Amino acid sequence: MTTVVNVPPSLDDHSFDEVLRQLTTVSSDTKVLLDARHVRWASPFGLTALLTLAQTRAEMPALAVPELEETASYWARAGFFRHAEELYELHGTYPKRAGAADSNVLLEITSVAKSEDVHDVVGRIQQKAQLMLRELNLDAKATVGFAMTLSEICQNIVEHAGRGGWVMVQTYRWTKRLGRRVVVIAVADAGVGFRQSLESAPGKERGDRWDDGAALEDAVIRGVSRFRDPGRGQGLAGVRRYLGRWDGKLAVRSGTARIAIVPNWDDDVALAKHLPPFPGAQVQVTIPERAPVQSSPHASARTKR
Repeated sequence: MTTVVNVPPSLDDHSFDEVLRQLTTVSSDTKVLLDARHVRWASPFGLTALLTLAQTRAEMPALAVPELEETASYWARAGFFRHAEELYELHGTYPKRAGAADSNVLLEITSVAKSEDVHDVVGRIQQKAQLMLRELNLDAKATVGFAMTLSEICQNIVEHAGRGGWVMVQTYRWTKRLGRRVVVIAVADAGVGFRQSLESAPGKERGDRWDDGAALEDAVIRGVSRFRDPGRGQGLAGVRRYLGRWDGKLAVRSGTARIAIVPNWDDDVALAKHLPPFPGAQVQVTIPERAPVQSSPHASARTKR
């Protein structure tokens, strides 16, 4: 018997919980069909999470691909089908190869499993990122920190997940929230997650409040790492400082919780608990276009005089 799971028309870091909620009572060895025929839009988080979800199933799942040609074409340009062919039984018609000439995908979905993969990811995106950040009116200094941020988040997969993950970087106009363009980094894995990683630290004590949310607070806010070496655990702290400078947002989901460093332009909650469970860790970084500086009418008047 196959369980059908409906994928929402707009798939992002929040609506993906609707997919997970439908799977809450479905065992991993049950055959599932993800019905994505009516999907119209998917964020980098949504696409990388779909691949991650397939890795969590003991029985290979099936996926009905989007019927809208424009959507299927974008998924192909993002490299989704290339990886999904190995993880899903795909049903429906989709482009086998994608023309990337008009793509705003900075880095198509890429597998990350070892440190060499992280170096490759950062090397491939640096030149593109420099051009794109300039178009987003961000200072040239933003490029160096951007590469560091990408590297730190991907490195977490190598050091903590215990298995490979996925990364994707894209720019798009975020009409719903900002009316401005953003650059988004999405990283997802189906590994052990933050709580289990921290519990493996020698002498780790678990208080009454210890759960996925507390583990995220330790790792993201307090810079706690399972490694006891001096300076470990500061990677996410560096990411937070970088995003604070450029008014960006950091959201991390692991297990049944999500924590977010929320800038003024967003209304996300800082900590959400009791979410549908999802193995591993999923990170999303959002950096908005810097709004152009409005010239003062008084200054213009003085100039005219």
